Amino acid sequence: MKVNLVKAAPWLVVAGMFLLWELICVGFEVPEFLLPAPSAVWKVGIEQFEPIMMHATQTFLTTLAGFAIAVAVGLLIGMAVGSSPLLYRAMYPLLVGFNSIPKVAFVPVLVVWFGIGTVPAILTAFLISFFPVVVNVATGLATLEPELEDVLRSLGASRIDILGKVGLPRAMPYFFASLKVAITLAFVGSVIAETVASNLGIGYLMMSASSSMNMPLVFAGLIVIGVMGVVMYELFAFVEKRMTSWAHRKPDGAA
Repeated sequence: MKVNLVKAAPWLVVAGMFLLWELICVGFEVPEFLLPAPSAVWKVGIEQFEPIMMHATQTFLTTLAGFAIAVAVGLLIGMAVGSSPLLYRAMYPLLVGFNSIPKVAFVPVLVVWFGIGTVPAILTAFLISFFPVVVNVATGLATLEPELEDVLRSLGASRIDILGKVGLPRAMPYFFASLKVAITLAFVGSVIAETVASNLGIGYLMMSASSSMNMPLVFAGLIVIGVMGVVMYELFAFVEKRMTSWAHRKPDGAA
């Protein structure tokens, strides 16, 4: 019963949030151009289903492209930084400093370099999402106990053996945790770039809708982005549990 309640809790919270939202909009007669009720958002979503899906598909593919690049680059840099104390100390301040720069500031530069279109959105998604991958992978590798490493070396293990057979498996929970964060950030990056430097995607759709004060369509776009982010987050959470089941404690009462 307790496990079922835990599984149902997110759905109950979401349903309660939408119900409260509807009651506030109807009860206080909030103007639609300020805060549309969920019923109005749903109506627009049905009426504009095909355009929304077209733009959502563009955003989804753009996000996946930027995310894939971020995972590949982040994994390589994270492995290099985490396996070398010298690189860890040398690169970490640079990575933190780069991550502190608002990624929206890169969009005008990317537009100058690549023009308006899909490429700036892909690169913005990459820039905003690769940092968690680098940090988590590097942390997972760098926190390998020196005592364990000394024992393995005494048994004849090389640096490559330690990294491949102990370091990387140990870093897997860190890696999958970074994927769940990075995919949500990738959606943020894509939408930011689409609002400024694209003529397709959910970000562009929301900007066009807001310019004509079509707030139900704007909120429909927000909900679509949220749904895509949650679906991808849950997908990586599922894969994480399958790949790193040894690192997760089962809920009380679970078999």
